[in-house]
Amino acid sequence: MFKLEAALALPADYCDAVERAGGVAATLIPSELDEHRAASIAASIAGLVLSGGPDVDPARYGEDPEPEVYGIDTLQDSFELALLDAMVDAGKPVLAICRGLQLVNVAFGGSLDQHITGREGMLAHGIPNGGGGSDNKFAVEPATLLSGILASGTPTGRCHHHQAIGRLGDGLTVTARTGDGVVEGIELADATADGSWFVGVQWHPEETAAEDPFNQRLFDELVARSCR
Repeated sequence: MFKLEAALALPADYCDAVERAGGVAATLIPSELDEHRAASIAASIAGLVLSGGPDVDPARYGEDPEPEVYGIDTLQDSFELALLDAMVDAGKPVLAICRGLQLVNVAFGGSLDQHITGREGMLAHGIPNGGGGSDNKFAVEPATLLSGILASGTPTGRCHHHQAIGRLGDGLTVTARTGDGVVEGIELADATADGSWFVGVQWHPEETAAEDPFNQRLFDELVARSCR
């Protein structure tokens, strides 16, 4: 009888995009973190990508899970939230992607719309957890970090999400939406004023970055900021 071993996996597209930008990618294993340990990890890395993944525990924004919610991992939630806090406190750059964007919104006191797939009036936003993606166009707000990076008013990206931002977190601002109104980008409301660098996108730029310079620019800018 074979024994199943614990394993850690991350799609190589994330690491490839960081490497193309001139960075060195490393994957962190979720563990219990106190404030001191989180600060120590943040001090040892130059920048952070919060990747896509399973759903954030709805209990963190005061709701019970709907039937479509899947893959809740309370250790991953607590690990990433502690690390996010430490990176923000240290003033280090963060790129949050898909689940990462949703986690940040929850960290700032926001909520999530737990299941938008198939709802009347919604565009296709792809199938999460390894399913097929949907290529959508996003209207980007001017004078934001995101608009400065992408240099395009309507970039295209690949979506894989069945959830979306509900109530926007305190201190955050919306930077991009699809035509159906779904939030596809957020950043800190005062980011352009104080020099902080946090960019969150609901789509998956890593999937198309090798062929699409607009999406690769997100990783280029993360690495450039990490080197300052």
